[in-house]
Amino acid sequence: MRKNKGVLAATLALSMVLTACGSGEYVGDAADYPEQDLEWTIAFGPGGGNDIMARVLVDILQQENLYPHNIAVENRQGGSGAIGWGYLLSNSGDPYHASTTSGSFLTTPLQADTGWTYADFTLVGQLATDDSVFAVQSGNGIDSWREWTEFAKKQGTVTVGGIGTVNVDFIVHALLADQVGYEVDYVPFDEEGQLQTALTSGALQAITSNPAEIAGQIDAGRMTGLLFTGSEPLNRFPEIPTAESQGFTNMVSMPRGLILPPNVPPEIRDWWVRTMRKAVRDPRWQDYLDKNDLTRNEVWGEQFRKELGQTAERFQAILRKHGAI
Repeated sequence: MRKNKGVLAATLALSMVLTACGSGEYVGDAADYPEQDLEWTIAFGPGGGNDIMARVLVDILQQENLYPHNIAVENRQGGSGAIGWGYLLSNSGDPYHASTTSGSFLTTPLQADTGWTYADFTLVGQLATDDSVFAVQSGNGIDSWREWTEFAKKQGTVTVGGIGTVNVDFIVHALLADQVGYEVDYVPFDEEGQLQTALTSGALQAITSNPAEIAGQIDAGRMTGLLFTGSEPLNRFPEIPTAESQGFTNMVSMPRGLILPPNVPPEIRDWWVRTMRKAVRDPRWQDYLDKNDLTRNEVWGEQFRKELGQTAERFQAILRKHGAI
C-alpha cells in the first residue's frame, strides 16, 4: 500500500497531541448552549477554497448574530487536513470547536493512519458540493473533449496533475481515463499556483481544478476548459460541456460541510443544524456559491453521515483499483 510521506509525517506529529488530550464528554447544560466563544479550525492554509468558505460562513454567523459570541478562526494546515481535523478530534466532547470539510476529509484517512475517519466526528451537514473543470493549455491544438480523447488514446499514457496525492482530482482523472480508454501519469501538487504553472509551461498535458481557481487563466486565454463534472453547465463558462453530456456517469463531487468534535450532544448538533439552515439562506452565501461555481446541496445530520459513508466507500474502491492506496 502506498502512503504519502507528507501525510504520514503530519500524522506522527498529530499523534502526540491526541495522546496528550485524550477524549472527553460535554459536562455543561445543552439547553444553555452557546455560552462562550467558539474556535473554528480551518484544516488548510489561508486563501484556499476551504479557507474562503469558512470565513464567509463565520462572517454570516457573526454579523447576523446567529452565533452570539466571538468566533476565533485558526488555520491549522498540514498533511492534507490531517493536522487540523486531528486537532478537532483531540477536543472530543467540546462543542466550542468547529471545522469545515473538503474532499480530503474522506481521502486522507484512506492513505495514512490518521487515527480518525469521518465517522468519528459530530456531523452537522453538507452545505454545498464542489465540481471540477478538466483543462488543457490553450494553443496546443486541443480545443474540445473529442479532440482530447483522440489525442489521449493515441498517446496511450498522458501526464496529468491535480492537488494532492490521493484526492478528488486523482479520482476524476482516473474515472475519465477508465471510461475513455487511456492511462494517466498523475503528478500531485500541494499548491494551486504550482499546478497551473506546470500546465501553462507544458510540463503537464491536462489538469483538473475548481472552476473558481482557474477562471482567470481561462479568461486570459492561457487555459481551455474541456469538461465540467457538475450536472449543470457553469454559469460563467456555459460553453464547457458537462461530463454527463459527453456520456459520462457517476462522476464525483467534493462535499463541503460543517463538523464538530466527537461526542457532542445531539441537542447541540441539532442547534447547529437549525443555525446553519439560517446561515445558508443569507444572500452572501448564495453570492459565494455563484462566484465560486459551487452547487447548493444541503444534507443534514444523520443523512449527511449516510451519504459521506457511501461516498467514502466509492472513493476507496476507485483508489484501490488504481493502486493509489
